[in-house]
Amino acid sequence: MPPLTTVRHLAIAGILAQISFELYAWFISPLLFGPVLEPSNLVMGLTARFTGLQISYGTAFVLHSLIGAFGFAALVYLVKKITGKGYALSGFIAGFALWFIAQGILAPLLGRSFMMGFGAYTQSSFVSHVGMTVIIAFVWQWLAKRSGRSVAQPV
Repeated sequence: MPPLTTVRHLAIAGILAQISFELYAWFISPLLFGPVLEPSNLVMGLTARFTGLQISYGTAFVLHSLIGAFGFAALVYLVKKITGKGYALSGFIAGFALWFIAQGILAPLLGRSFMMGFGAYTQSSFVSHVGMTVIIAFVWQWLAKRSGRSVAQPV
């Protein structure tokens, strides 16, 4: 288990990155790529497929936000801990993996093509996944330096 300070830093970083993701998904992605990113639809489809439950868009949005803020931050932490790489590279690796899982594995489970044909949605999804995890990494690094702790220092 990481030190409580690290957990706090990762939670802050994850929440800020999730807010950044939502701003990107709703306002910047349409300008750059065309589509609004709505991963809540994927959450709704996967929930229905694997549990038979129909959840609302709002519930799916909250679930995806929690996964994004805390799950993505946990993955950045794990990648950094396992690989021993720097913050930014760990963030990039985590984001790339999450993007591939979302577009290459989860979307096809719902009948979409592999990587959704590498179209505009998939390209924007790459930017959002990698961008979000790199933001987590940079905020985490900044908070760690600010508090005088690195990832390797004990509590």
